[in-house]
Formats: sequence, C-alpha cells, structure tokens
Amino acid sequence: IFRSSRPKTEAEIKEYKDLLKVGLVQPTEMELYICNADGSDLRQLTQLGNANWSPFFLPDGKRVLFSSNFEAERGFPFNLYMINTDGTGLERITHGETFDAFPVFSNNGKYLAFSSNRNNGGGRDTNLFIAEWKD
Repeated sequence: IFRSSRPKTEAEIKEYKDLLKVGLVQPTEMELYICNADGSDLRQLTQLGNANWSPFFLPDGKRVLFSSNFEAERGFPFNLYMINTDGTGLERITHGETFDAFPVFSNNGKYLAFSSNRNNGGGRDTNLFIAEWKD
C-alpha cells in the first residue's frame, strides 16, 4: 500500500517533472493505492481528493488506517481514517482540529500509536499518542 499523486493534464505532468528534476515533489493531491508485492493487481483504494497518506494495515490485514485532509477546506486539519482494502467502509477515527498522522499498531494489535499536534499549546510541536484499540 502506498500514496501517489497521478498528474493528468500536460501542465500537471510538466510541473511534476520540473519538480522532480530538482529532487522535489508537491504532495497536495495524493490517493492511496494497493497492489501485490510484485506490483500486480494495482488498484486505487481512495478517491477522496486532497492529501491521503501515511497508510498502515490494521492487524487483520483487511483494513487500513491513514491520514487525510479530504474534509478540510484550507489544508487542515488532518485526521485518521479507516477503510477496507476493497475501498469500502470509510470511517473517521480521530476528530482533531490540527494534525493526526503516522498511525501504527503494537505487535499484539491492542494499541494504536500516532503523531499529533493536539494539546501542544497552539505550537507546531508534534507528540506521540498511544490509545487502546477497541474494535
């Protein structure tokens, strides 16, 4: 599973290639894609718009947590969402007003860790949060 921006118009493709020439990308429009380890069976998992990224499989291997700002009008907030690997069942997991991203599960699947700007006094500090996961 990975994030990808797929420029479509000639102008978008040119801008993408120009940025790549100097080692940059502009990650504003990204969707999640999933495929087999050998690259076969590639399919787009999300079609939400804005930035969908930081995917991590749930322990059952049938669902994915990811960060997105698709509901945001001005780029923020980013929240965590869950989706089935067939692209159905989208569910919002966090309800922050700033930045939640980089979800990972403990090896036993009982805890979710993620990074967030919440509770930082309005600054840009990012902290690690751990929550007990209840399915």
